[in-house]
Amino acid sequence: MIRVLIVDDHEVVRQGLRFVLDQEDGIEVAGECADGARALVAIPALRPDVVLLDMVMPGVDGLAVLRDLAGGGPAVIVLTSFLEDERVIEAVRLGALSYLSKTTAVDRVVEAVRAAAVGGSVLEAGTAALLVERVRQGHRRNPLDLLTPRELQVLAELTRGRSNADICLSLRLGRETVKTHVSSILTKLGLADRTQAAIFGLQQGLVPLDEALDG
Repeated sequence: MIRVLIVDDHEVVRQGLRFVLDQEDGIEVAGECADGARALVAIPALRPDVVLLDMVMPGVDGLAVLRDLAGGGPAVIVLTSFLEDERVIEAVRLGALSYLSKTTAVDRVVEAVRAAAVGGSVLEAGTAALLVERVRQGHRRNPLDLLTPRELQVLAELTRGRSNADICLSLRLGRETVKTHVSSILTKLGLADRTQAAIFGLQQGLVPLDEALDG
């Protein structure tokens, strides 16, 4: 069961998200918070797996919550009305797995919750393009910083030429979890397929040359 905490200062948004998520098998809403301050109290108390986090709230906003979590705790999905460049980059840098507009289709939000529960990301096309462009502009020293630790492990396996079945055995992950991670890697790095991912991993020195593409 994926436990979700909804954090948004608009009651209508919270109610809407709760209604959608309560219809989904394997997902339950652990609680709701109207601001970031309450969220920082509720997270250790409720121990959710995923937090749906509004960016713009009075007092303690979404970025402040992410900074306080410091990469630990539950997976975070950012929901916002403002796809501002710096907020996108900063939220991802602070550990948000997905960054979605509040106008995102409900099935996409559910997809993001399920992906976040296994460490994967769901990004809208515009957000993904923005992240890739900022990486190309040198906003980050290393594009690998966009990936979670588990995604780095999966990318290393792709660089070795491993199939999804091989990755499942090597990392002791389920087949759907591996597929989610591969999709997230391609989206975050703006790559077309697993071959491009393998070449990228090799260019980044993720594995020794003699290990690369040995599959």
